[in-house]
Amino acid sequence: MTNLKKGDILIADPSVINDNQFNRSSIIITSSSIENEVVGLIINKKLNYNLQDVVPEIKLHFDIYDGGPVNKDNLYFIHNNNQLIPNSIKLRENLYWSGDFNSVIELINSEIINSENIKFCLGYTGWSAKQLIDEMKNENWIKCKETSNKEIFSNMNSFWKSKMIELGGEYSLWSNTPKDHLHN
Repeated sequence: MTNLKKGDILIADPSVINDNQFNRSSIIITSSSIENEVVGLIINKKLNYNLQDVVPEIKLHFDIYDGGPVNKDNLYFIHNNNQLIPNSIKLRENLYWSGDFNSVIELINSEIINSENIKFCLGYTGWSAKQLIDEMKNENWIKCKETSNKEIFSNMNSFWKSKMIELGGEYSLWSNTPKDHLHN
């Protein structure tokens, strides 16, 4: 746990089945302080509305993802171009969090950035450091070994399933179970 850092991806262990928010979730860590708190965005659960529904001045279609249960009325974003978006926070090589939203609107409407460059989330996920440490010890979360930025900006519908297959063993079995385990 002490090696968890910004830009890391956590995926929910298959045992997290009775929590609709986190069942089959893939989370990117956006802020990590082992002494205080950890913040992340769920990046694989697309919502049923788009960015134009939330920000009417946007002219192009962008999906929005359910970033987590905290501050669900706030829009957050990750992107891959800090040179065009001032005040970005580096997560890892070529991956950034936040920045000047007015610049984002201009860049989208000018078609300079697209869905391969930016991902939007409503809400975020947060833990106290102790809480996440306990959840990691209880094996509620699995830290992904490698995830490309290209994967992160995709819609990630099958990301959780592919990571279960990659882990192998009993995880492979979980990859084929329905989202609602009661339908099995």
